[in-house]
Amino acid sequence: METTLIRRLALAAAVIPALTLPALTLSGPAAAADPDRARIEAIVREYLVSHPEVLVEAMNALQAREEAKAEVQQRQTLTTRKQELLASPDTPVAGNPQGDVSMVEFFDYQCGYCKAAQPDIDRLVKGDGRLRLVLKEFPILGPASVTASRAALASRGQGKYLEFHDALMAHRGQLDDDRIFKIAATLGLDIDRLKKDMQAPAVEAVIATNTRLAQDLNIRGTPAFIIGDQVVPGVVSLDKMKQIVSTARSGG
Repeated sequence: METTLIRRLALAAAVIPALTLPALTLSGPAAAADPDRARIEAIVREYLVSHPEVLVEAMNALQAREEAKAEVQQRQTLTTRKQELLASPDTPVAGNPQGDVSMVEFFDYQCGYCKAAQPDIDRLVKGDGRLRLVLKEFPILGPASVTASRAALASRGQGKYLEFHDALMAHRGQLDDDRIFKIAATLGLDIDRLKKDMQAPAVEAVIATNTRLAQDLNIRGTPAFIIGDQVVPGVVSLDKMKQIVSTARSGG
């Protein structure tokens, strides 16, 4: 609620910059030098005070234009960054690597919503033999999230990424370094090697690339999915995901 209020105030300032001033009318020498301007500002102020709905309409119109502009930019990014988004060799893939539809997921291992969505994602992938799941590590919920993502990416060197990914997603409760490495150990990962591989520049590069992609796509939270040309923020039902996949498969 507070964020919405701040956003509306910012929009109001953009619509009518003069309203951000302590006083809307000129006074003293300035008023004497420009009486017409002072009179016009007084009329505008009086009108807005009497008809505040006009300002609300103006803010709504500006917000709609901003959202339309963001949507256009998002679609352009989906086109111009398609290779990086869907076919980066540094990005883990689940499901059918040769599938005819790709679903991209931006996620964080400490995100409760990501964990809530995971069972439906598993059902979707297992029930659709032609779906390719592209996993974008997007650690935004603190240092433990970064450690978990780095460890997961490093586990690819030992051929354990998908197992480790599933185990981290299945964990309930907060993660910390100790818990992350205990989970890794239960999967038979060599922890000393894992810790060394986590420091590789390539691991950091993957996370940095994913972060830039998310920013360019205006993705600010997890989970977020990209299916076809749609960006789908937040948790969606299994039926809804199936519907979006079907639409993408038919070229719709």
